[in-house]
Amino acid sequence: METSGELAKNKGKKKGMTAQTRLILAGLGVSTIFILLSAGFATYSISQNMNNAYKNFAQVLSKTLAIEGVEVTKEVPELAKYDALRANSASVLKSNDDIAFIVFKDNNSKVIYSSKDDYPEQAEKARITVSSPMIVKNLSNSVNVGSVTVGLSGNIMDRVSATSNMSLAIVFVIAWLVIAGIIYMNSSIITRELRKLYQGVKKISSGEFGYMIDDKDVDKEVKELYSAFNDMSEKLSRYNEQTIESLTFERNKLESVLMSIVNGVVVCDNHDKVIMVNNYAKRLLEVEEEDILNTQIQQFCDSGGEFCFADKITQFKDTPLDDEGAPVPFNIEIDKRILKCLISPMFTRSNSYVGYIIVLIDVTKDVEMDQLRSNFISNVSHELRTPVTVLRSYIDTLYNYGNDFDFNTQREFIGVMNQEIIRLNRMVNDILDFSRYEAQNIHLEKTKQDIIEIVEDAVNQVQVLAKEHDLTISIMKEPDLPQVYLNVDSISRAFMNILSNAIKYSPDGKRIKIRVERSRDGEYVEVSVEDQGPGLSEKDQKKVFDRFYRCENATHTVKGTGLGLHLVKVTVEKHHHGQVFVNSKEGEGSTFGFRIPINLPPEEEEEYIPQNRLPAESEA
Repeated sequence: METSGELAKNKGKKKGMTAQTRLILAGLGVSTIFILLSAGFATYSISQNMNNAYKNFAQVLSKTLAIEGVEVTKEVPELAKYDALRANSASVLKSNDDIAFIVFKDNNSKVIYSSKDDYPEQAEKARITVSSPMIVKNLSNSVNVGSVTVGLSGNIMDRVSATSNMSLAIVFVIAWLVIAGIIYMNSSIITRELRKLYQGVKKISSGEFGYMIDDKDVDKEVKELYSAFNDMSEKLSRYNEQTIESLTFERNKLESVLMSIVNGVVVCDNHDKVIMVNNYAKRLLEVEEEDILNTQIQQFCDSGGEFCFADKITQFKDTPLDDEGAPVPFNIEIDKRILKCLISPMFTRSNSYVGYIIVLIDVTKDVEMDQLRSNFISNVSHELRTPVTVLRSYIDTLYNYGNDFDFNTQREFIGVMNQEIIRLNRMVNDILDFSRYEAQNIHLEKTKQDIIEIVEDAVNQVQVLAKEHDLTISIMKEPDLPQVYLNVDSISRAFMNILSNAIKYSPDGKRIKIRVERSRDGEYVEVSVEDQGPGLSEKDQKKVFDRFYRCENATHTVKGTGLGLHLVKVTVEKHHHGQVFVNSKEGEGSTFGFRIPINLPPEEEEEYIPQNRLPAESEA
């Protein structure tokens, strides 16, 4: 972890100037110092030269006044020298305001004339004083007759110095501004070029691969940098396109696999959000893709508002995974549909947990079939126990006490035993036929028969049972019906099952109508049995031909195996390429029937020979 000093330092770096700004300011500071030193040195040099020049001027002036003083007093009486020097000095002082005073002395240093007496205020301004001897030259030698002292105020030097300093200041300020401008412009150009590069890097970082920087009007070095950036951007663009194509291909392939799986698949991430769901899962869950994607799977609920996955997902997360990562199975119920769920965790190659997959398998029919099988076994056991118990008791009675009964009683006992044997035989036949007809390779031998004969034989067999319940059975048959190819035993048993059901469920004293006719399309012979029983609901009509299915309610209390109508369906549809049907209304009776095709399907035509013709070889 960072210390407080490091944090403060880093914070200061973030808030401080950039390296480029510091470099610009440092360059500007160095330039400013150099300009100030140059200006100071130039000012000092100019000041020294001006002082020397001014002193030379004062020396020249004093010598000039000395020569003029000698000339003015050359042939003037001693008493008149004062006036002559005074007049000459006055003219000189008036001609140049930079001269503060003039003092003439004799060779004994005695003042002959001093302008200080006449111009005391001007004399006080003297800053430089220069003296020169007054020399009179003769033919043989030179004689010093005195001296002249000149005081200068330095006004000219101040004005020249001020003007020079001002000029230098302006020049150096202009130079500083030019240098600062050049530095700023250069910095702006560099900054603009760097900003272009920054914008390019920002575009790349945001995923805009292939972005190009314009390299016109830039330095050679920057142009090389831009060129390298553009090359990198182009390569990244090509790589990104290849990567996206590859990822898109892999994702599409994965989605295609998931969508084609016959079971439902729901993929969730490690935050329980649904990230993928295939079509079959949407059908099982009865939900649209946009309603379940990016939502937590625990929030999914059925039409009744029950959260279907919440408890199971929590249980899955609380269950430690085994070494092989085996799926965790559980069942859920969604709107009366039972789904078997398998949850498998997802891990990356580095063994990092990234979520889980839920496989949904609709086992509603399997559960129902298991329940039907259980009910079938229970019903068969009960149905078999009843005739066996009756037979055992009647046989035991006849065996032990038969001599004690008269002939009619014995006949009655034997009649009951015969009925129970018939009932037992029918149940055994149903079970055997179910096993035989459901086999894949079974092939029933068919011959061309008149189906009316089968119907009439079946009716004759049940007349005794019908009379016991005071039932009337009528047959309505269409004339000139064609014969059809069928297996007599299987169709007889199928029709008998339908007719037996009609007798079982018809109230005493009612009528059962049997119709044998050609179907409306003319392709089938149709047999139907109409009763006046309790009828069936729409739900029961959809399942009444399913194996093991039985209608158990207040009106349907007749026991059975639940195989009779299923055997009718298998016999007619599987082995005779026909159709079964049922029409019913609760409380108004039912009509069950089947249709047998008049003509054989193409795949079976070659297997049968018409009975009224011989093979071609025999005719020859």
